[in-house]
Amino acid sequence: MINAQSLPRARTSLKRQSYLVAGVCVAADVASFLVQDLPISVAWIAALLGIVLADAALASRTEWSGAVAVAAAVFNAGAALLLGGPQSLRLNEAGILVASYRAGAWLRGWHAVVSLLGVVGGLVLAHLTRGYALDWYVLVAAAKVGLISWLVGRYTTSRRAYLDEMRRQAEQEEREAKDAVDAAIAEDRAAIARDLHDVITHHVSAISVHAGAARLRLTRTAGDESALRSVRSVEDSSRTALHDLRQMLDLLLGQRPTADRDPGLADIATMVERLRETGLEVRLDVSGTPRPLSPQLDAALFRIVQEMLTNALRHGDGGPISVTVSHTTEGLDVETVNPLSPNGELRGEGRGLAGIRARAEEFGGVLAQGPRPDGKNWRTAVSFHLGGPA
Repeated sequence: MINAQSLPRARTSLKRQSYLVAGVCVAADVASFLVQDLPISVAWIAALLGIVLADAALASRTEWSGAVAVAAAVFNAGAALLLGGPQSLRLNEAGILVASYRAGAWLRGWHAVVSLLGVVGGLVLAHLTRGYALDWYVLVAAAKVGLISWLVGRYTTSRRAYLDEMRRQAEQEEREAKDAVDAAIAEDRAAIARDLHDVITHHVSAISVHAGAARLRLTRTAGDESALRSVRSVEDSSRTALHDLRQMLDLLLGQRPTADRDPGLADIATMVERLRETGLEVRLDVSGTPRPLSPQLDAALFRIVQEMLTNALRHGDGGPISVTVSHTTEGLDVETVNPLSPNGELRGEGRGLAGIRARAEEFGGVLAQGPRPDGKNWRTAVSFHLGGPA
């Protein structure tokens, strides 16, 4: 399919081809004229120049195709009359064939019909000027040359229009199929969003309410300070979970998230601090010079560290957890190390590690995991090559 950018190139190519066709017709008709045993005279020179001009007109604009075709046939008859032409006289026969083809291919409506009648009439007149009598032979010969080439031009254009229409229909069907798939995906997303809102949001909201109530009771009764911190951490975490869940629901529904920005690397320290408030021993080490990151990668790194810590809490033995963020000259490395559970291994690779790997690979990162050489700790690391120093 020709687009707006390739249209000028297509026009140039078509123009060159028209020059080539006209040139070949000039060469063929001039050679055919020269090999005839005709005496050189003023009429002979005029006929030769007329052949060149009539065939050169084949390179003219397409909307002139009818006039060019009629002029070619009329010239054939006039030149034959001027030369007192014998029946075997050959002038611009190749040019007439191509001119009639162009009229059939490019013209429509009455212009096309008039051009056809003009070509056939001119050929009949040309036969008469060569000494033929007006009979069926002359009519059939004129129709054979003019009509067949004209019909071939019509057929070629109609076939091209048919193929273009078939292509348009195929593209339309493809667009409709894609729209149907997009609509089905949007409907599924809306259903998922409704389920998440009705089920998970309800339970997380209940957690937040109960945690807030417990915090108020502990505050009034001067309860244990560590328990108060834990309850406050549960309350803050549930509120954050509700916030993140609403963000995801907006994305599922195709709406723009309401937050100014997603959490990123700068928010990891806050996440670690909240875990410490629950009594867990979590250490964060950040080294190197940070570099500017895209918002998408920054948010993905936060989610990766969040999932790493979740896995460490779920599958570790509750011992100290270390989080290391290393800004290097080549990129960025994120690593967590935590003690293994009593069975000495993680319980398979579930959705958490699969999500970490998917997020890492989306930005060209590599996930590495496994027990440390001491056999007591588990290491999960993601490395990103960001191409050069910060």
